[in-house]
Amino acid sequence: MCIIGVALATTFAVAVGAATMRYTTVIKEMNVLFSGQIMVVSKDAIVIQAIPIGGGMLPQNYTEKRIQNVTGAEKIVPILFVTPLGIGQIIQPVPVNFSMGIPVEYWQLILGPTPLRGKAGHFPTNESSNEVVVGPSLADQYNWTVGLPITVMGHELEIVGILDTKLALLSRCVLMPLRLAQELYNYRDSINIITVKPIQGFSQKNLTDTMENQLPYINALTEDERNDMIQPVLAQVETWNTGIQTVIFLMSLILVMTVTVMSVSERRRDFATLDAMGAPLSYVFRVVIFETSLIGVLGGILGIAFGSLAALVLASLYTNIPLAMFFPTFYEIIPPFYMLEIFLAVVFVCCLGGIIPAINATRMRIAEVLRAEY
Repeated sequence: MCIIGVALATTFAVAVGAATMRYTTVIKEMNVLFSGQIMVVSKDAIVIQAIPIGGGMLPQNYTEKRIQNVTGAEKIVPILFVTPLGIGQIIQPVPVNFSMGIPVEYWQLILGPTPLRGKAGHFPTNESSNEVVVGPSLADQYNWTVGLPITVMGHELEIVGILDTKLALLSRCVLMPLRLAQELYNYRDSINIITVKPIQGFSQKNLTDTMENQLPYINALTEDERNDMIQPVLAQVETWNTGIQTVIFLMSLILVMTVTVMSVSERRRDFATLDAMGAPLSYVFRVVIFETSLIGVLGGILGIAFGSLAALVLASLYTNIPLAMFFPTFYEIIPPFYMLEIFLAVVFVCCLGGIIPAINATRMRIAEVLRAEY
């Protein structure tokens, strides 16, 4: 029963900890696409890192022209980000599926060196085309291949490429020309992101201040500002995770200590007999500690196994992605170092829980015990 209790505690710690780490990793990845650039969004937009998950839109042509007249702005890229895919705007802390419209001439500027899977496929080259590129996770889930037609918002689109990337954000996206995205989602001449690349050597802070002064309806966010905005949230999530694990390990410590005290009490005669036969006190101490460490080893192994499965189930339930699709990325969700860290912590806590009972076992009075037991 003690092993089962430790295993359950470990299961909960692994599941919650792994899910929390994956959550924070995905959030941090959101900034990768726009590294070194200023993000311009609506004043009332709700932004997670570099992604607006709710709020207002920006008038494209008017805003672009105003920003182009600001000193220090080198390249301006309008983007339409819509989440979730094909359903409409629903606020989610981490987008699961989404569509993103980018002007075809700026695809490489946003995606960087992200390649396409296999030799077949290409990026759309015409703003008026119905060609799209999809993320690998979506393609695997729905068995999409290059050349296959798909329906988004009642319009038939053709898949001309599948991204080859491990970024969680890009793996669940449908990328399309900006004009096509605006037509599909009925956001004509509207966008919700403008990326601004400053002229080399020009202060980002001065550029953002100037843009916000000239366009009072926008927020211009540097990479540092975006990180500062999300840092309190990540800190709270980390604190919550640490607090849960502390409570779980404390409960495991109390459980092991209680069970070991009962076990030592029931075997007083055995320990007293060993002592009377000349066994050193350290031997009795080692026996008790070995038993508690064995509880930690068995409970830790079982807990890590079930906790890892629970973490995958949680990820599947949140994303609506089939559970089987998470097994190839098992070690990305539950890193081996994290499993080792939890295992060593469980064994240490169990050994710690056995110290007091082990000391009590070495301090028992042999004559009294033997007289009472025999």
